[in-house]
Amino acid sequence: MSTPIPYDRTQPYNQLPLLPPPDANVITVEILHALNKANKALAELKGLAKKIPNQSMLVNTIALREAKASTEIENIFTTDDELYKALSGNDINLKGNAKKVLRYREALWIGFKMLKEKEKFTPEIMIKLYQTIQQMNDGIRPSQTETVIKKRGSDSLGGSIVYTPPRGEKVIKQKLDNLIDYMNDDKNYAYDPLIKLAISHYQFEAIHPFRDGNGRTGRILNILLMIQKQLLDVPILYLSAYIINNKDDYYKYLNKVSSLRNWKDWILYMLKAVEETAIYTINKINEIDRLFQITLELVSKKLPQIRKEVVEKIFEQPYTSPKKLLDKNIKSINTAKKYLEQLTKLKIMLPQKIGKEIVYLNVDLFNLLSEI
Repeated sequence: MSTPIPYDRTQPYNQLPLLPPPDANVITVEILHALNKANKALAELKGLAKKIPNQSMLVNTIALREAKASTEIENIFTTDDELYKALSGNDINLKGNAKKVLRYREALWIGFKMLKEKEKFTPEIMIKLYQTIQQMNDGIRPSQTETVIKKRGSDSLGGSIVYTPPRGEKVIKQKLDNLIDYMNDDKNYAYDPLIKLAISHYQFEAIHPFRDGNGRTGRILNILLMIQKQLLDVPILYLSAYIINNKDDYYKYLNKVSSLRNWKDWILYMLKAVEETAIYTINKINEIDRLFQITLELVSKKLPQIRKEVVEKIFEQPYTSPKKLLDKNIKSINTAKKYLEQLTKLKIMLPQKIGKEIVYLNVDLFNLLSEI
């Protein structure tokens, strides 16, 4: 047996072990069984997404829901209506929490593009995610920053310290470089990608490299890791929903790795999150696709002058403005308005005034996404 690592939740965890985990029995029969189920569900999701003609229709809606859920984990709440109106293109009306949710989605796309270009994780990608989420220009926590994680809540334990991350810029950079090497190197660290995801997510949260926004940054890294390992082609796994519904277990199992080096419960939790979320997303994609096909058939019969591309655009997000319809085929705002008004008469769209602008709500899509 290895000697236990000294751990005191009130002191900086500078002794946080480097990866891969030195602990024995990280992989068990129970974990292998859960891993098989998670990989099967994820493979089905990846295959289904490829069959959708216009993936932006799927990516925009699912990524937005992920952004909303991930920020809710941090107690940043916004209504669906506020969020979708913000996406209508009228930036003047963006307020507090809706802005934060949209920043998360922006960070997700920036990370996605940077990873595609570099083909590996880098400190620059992680710092850029943090800077986009938090709208900050700094990077790794400086040595003098005293960061602690406290228990939330109004009970007698509310405000008590549950974890103190490593302190000292040099220490943090060393552990972050090790984490990045572990994430990228599949030759020397030949873990299954989902096992690597679970271990990497714990390690990032334990390092806690930034002043704020670590949770949201870490959850984006989960999605990007699945894309880097080719488990997904596009960021569509709505993982934060599971964490919201099982938030107490999320923090409990994170803490059990820190205090007891109990990897088993944490890895099982994350594998269950991937499996259930993949199955749920498969069902949601099928519902969105069915609604799209029904709408397309109705429009084709009643409004044959409206092309399929227009129907795809009104499914990219629930609120659409006339300027969002402009493309090589629709060059006039008046034509775009006419199409949206015709779709309103079919009760597909519902006009709403935001500031001085009229935007149109895809009612059934809004209701479907609000159920997520």
